[in-house]
Amino acid sequence: AGDSDRVEVALRSLEEGLVREADDLILLFTPPFDKTTDDVGYIKGYPPGVRENGGQYTHAATWVAMAFARQGDGDKAVRLLRMLNPVEHARDEKDCERYKVEPYVMPGDVYSLPGHVGRGGWTWYTGAAAWMYRVWLEEVLGFQRRGDRLAINPVIPKDWPSFRLRYRHGNTLYRIAVENPDHCSRGVALVEVDGIAVADKMVTLRDDARPHEVRVLLGTEPVA
Repeated sequence: AGDSDRVEVALRSLEEGLVREADDLILLFTPPFDKTTDDVGYIKGYPPGVRENGGQYTHAATWVAMAFARQGDGDKAVRLLRMLNPVEHARDEKDCERYKVEPYVMPGDVYSLPGHVGRGGWTWYTGAAAWMYRVWLEEVLGFQRRGDRLAINPVIPKDWPSFRLRYRHGNTLYRIAVENPDHCSRGVALVEVDGIAVADKMVTLRDDARPHEVRVLLGTEPVA
């Protein structure tokens, strides 16, 4: 966490300078290193706009979506995550010709190099896949487990009316239903476990081999 004003300025600058929605790219930085004589490390070995030298480095790009989620902007977080989804880069033949790599695994990088904009880089090995999973699950859907305690604190697009999760804890199935009648991005008004409201809005996980129903109601006002 940082100073709220500085966070806002940083994210606005990032969005204006590094998010290229027309190309479905979130750049690591811009402009890339090209003719500098300074020693900037190994990234200078890549052509301008490739991998860490001013391309999309997907590992870091997932953290951009995380940052907007932590600011409570579910619409923007999900829009950025969809930009990172490889499926979105291969919707038709033209997209596939540009992307050139597998559309079913996360790429470590995507080029911004002129003439190759949108071409996928290395695939299959990247830690970005794990971060993509975590940002969707923990930051957007809000599934946050700590020991035997579970919180559901979503940050979602306002137009999502609801969503469901199924979580198996040992031999026990938890069916989680999240409702968003007020079209909020975040804010938990009520948590019920098997029809009983939970005062601290935390689910205590029990491995009793019995199914449990968890209801989470989003809203700006607590439900008595």
